[in-house]
Amino acid sequence: MRRLVAAVLASLGGGVIMVLEVIGARYLAKDFGGSFYVWVSQIGIILLALAVGYYLGGALADRFQRLGLLAFLLLPAGVFTFAVPVLAPPVVAAIIERHPAQQAIPLVWQKLDPALGSLAVFFLPCLVLATLPPYLIRWATPQLSQVGRASGVVIASSTLGSIAGVFVAGYFLIDWMKVSAIFRLMGALTILAGVMALALDHWFRAPRVPVQPRPAL
Repeated sequence: MRRLVAAVLASLGGGVIMVLEVIGARYLAKDFGGSFYVWVSQIGIILLALAVGYYLGGALADRFQRLGLLAFLLLPAGVFTFAVPVLAPPVVAAIIERHPAQQAIPLVWQKLDPALGSLAVFFLPCLVLATLPPYLIRWATPQLSQVGRASGVVIASSTLGSIAGVFVAGYFLIDWMKVSAIFRLMGALTILAGVMALALDHWFRAPRVPVQPRPAL
């Protein structure tokens, strides 16, 4: 049962990360242009968030073994993602408007400004979502002899979720929904993952009442 829960949460986290990466590049291109630098910046910042998140998730897993801890990470990250359509525009505008209007933007800032925008908008939620795989591997592995299979299940589930996120974002969401609505949907899914973690934490920690044998007739 723990592996199933870990697989569901890991796949959900992986899917949301990739949707944010793909849709985020589209969002940044609106203000920074559709240059190659936008995609390089978005991919690089998301990879940085994954690296930091994996490390943080592993460190937390060594100290805590409660699923409910993830709720305290996922719920704020979900609220932040849900509010991206409101929070991001002034941040992006500040990055762009710091350059004099009558002067050409130096090449170095043409490259780095999209990275700053991605860092401000997408780094935090993707970092939080990246903590899921290492934390869930530890949580789903009560015995050392099972760590290999548990790791395989969680990592494979996260990867499959990421694959689904790429195709869903690129083939469906971008055609059916506004970008702002996609951010709100991803925020809602992250909040849902946090609620699931909190609810299931209570379920797994609830004491099991032993079944009393029936008296012999």
